[in-house]
Amino acid sequence: MSAREAQARLVAALDRHAELVIAVSGGVDSMTLAFVAHRFSRGRVSMLHAVSPAVPPHATARVRAHAGREGWDLAVADAGEFADPRYRANPVDRCFFCKSNLYDRIRSVTEGTVASGTNLDDLGDFRPGLKAASQRGVVHPFVEAGIDKATVRALARLHGLDDLAELPAQPCLSSRVETGIAIDADDLGFIDQVETAVAALVPAGSSVRCRITHAGVALELDDPETAGETAGRLVSDLCARTGRTFGGVRPYRRGSAFLRDAP
Repeated sequence: MSAREAQARLVAALDRHAELVIAVSGGVDSMTLAFVAHRFSRGRVSMLHAVSPAVPPHATARVRAHAGREGWDLAVADAGEFADPRYRANPVDRCFFCKSNLYDRIRSVTEGTVASGTNLDDLGDFRPGLKAASQRGVVHPFVEAGIDKATVRALARLHGLDDLAELPAQPCLSSRVETGIAIDADDLGFIDQVETAVAALVPAGSSVRCRITHAGVALELDDPETAGETAGRLVSDLCARTGRTFGGVRPYRRGSAFLRDAP
């Protein structure tokens, strides 16, 4: 499917709704969905970006920059998940409580249909947030249009959104904390500090993950052989300064495999 064909199918899915509120995280999926919906949908479209310690500041800055450039109707709000002890306890289905708080927050300020940037590839992964979405009537226009991650990136390139098209996957910072370790704002700040510093040492678009595990801090890279030694020293120093144990560098593991492997 070409990018233009995908866009036609996506716009048809969007046009089924008179009013859409898109949950925009700052990643390529939700940002591309917001761009296409704003530019081409016939219905009323607005965006809501949730801020919390789990959202990297650079993601919020990206959302604000695109909103200002494109003229989006953007609201920025605290979804409130850190006030939910079930979320902070970090069970294996933590994402369910995160998305429940997010979608309930959006629903409290609008009667429009809530839309997410979920794409076809997401359906094959372990994503408890999809259950929260289903319970609240959230729609997934990319899924409805038969669009996968590669096609989302092609859509971004079609519109010259080069800063989005090559973004590595960036789930929330809490996804780096091993199941059963309580979610803590200081840990999330440390994770963001590590990932931002290491990203400057590896090729653009590379995956970088700082994991908080029961065995200590682990750094995951696409290619540990290339920059692993330098990055490992950097992270080891940061761990020493903050009283953390560094567990070493290992190959990057995608998404929710981290949760499934946890005890």
